[in-house]
Amino acid sequence: MTRLGPYLFAGRTAVVTGAASGIGEQVAHGLAARGSGLVLVDRDAPRLDKVAGSLRADHPDLSVETLVADLADRAAVIRTAEEIRARHPVLGLLVNNAGVALGGRFDQVGLDEFEWVMAVNFTAPLLLIHHLLPALTAERGAHLVNVSSLYGLIAPAGQSAYSASKFALRGLSEALRTELLESGVGVTTVHPGGVRTRIAESARIGAGVPAGEVEGQQRVFAALLTYPPAKAAADILAGVERRRGRVLVAASAKIPDLLARLLPVSHMRVIGRLTAAASR
Repeated sequence: MTRLGPYLFAGRTAVVTGAASGIGEQVAHGLAARGSGLVLVDRDAPRLDKVAGSLRADHPDLSVETLVADLADRAAVIRTAEEIRARHPVLGLLVNNAGVALGGRFDQVGLDEFEWVMAVNFTAPLLLIHHLLPALTAERGAHLVNVSSLYGLIAPAGQSAYSASKFALRGLSEALRTELLESGVGVTTVHPGGVRTRIAESARIGAGVPAGEVEGQQRVFAALLTYPPAKAAADILAGVERRRGRVLVAASAKIPDLLARLLPVSHMRVIGRLTAAASR
């Protein structure tokens, strides 16, 4: 069976989506510190420019490119992928990090809202992988990172769209891990727990969620995000270097994962009790 050696960062080009803040920003800094050239993708042009400026100042010898794209727009994703491949026919690393969240039970969110989450969290990575795979396979020893979520391991009530997208990304990643091995491309699936990012403030609430519940949902979600994004990025890049198939970030991902494997049907009841006890 093919075994891949440690991933070599220096001198290679890495593509990072969702690079304007949070985990993506910190992954970009970590890659630059390891000698990787960067192609940074985000929809927030001002924030992306600020991140790129900081990286260029710290690493003047490295190439740092930016592409502004709304990953909910299929045509924009394809254009972005084609532009990247035209500039970089050989790539070392693709990090599909960009993600969005949507709160609300299945009967409280519209199909357009649900499909928006699927477009950003699953279809965009799918399209980027499809179009950039020739560039990855052209670099023997390349690597693919798909950032799933804690909610790609468990599926709590009120997170049907988000969990569906992250479980889908997890399933794709696990199939690709076996399929791409003979091509010399490693695959890492990342499951962050409560990492302190902007996802809570940028999350949407389903149109059918009662107005009185919105603030409470946002407050609870934000309170769970405590793990520093710089530490999350370090965990991810260490996993890439070691070619780990899966990286669980923070105890808030590791403990639910263990419970889900031990109690595949009843783990959410146990997690619910533990969460209620901790919030008292």
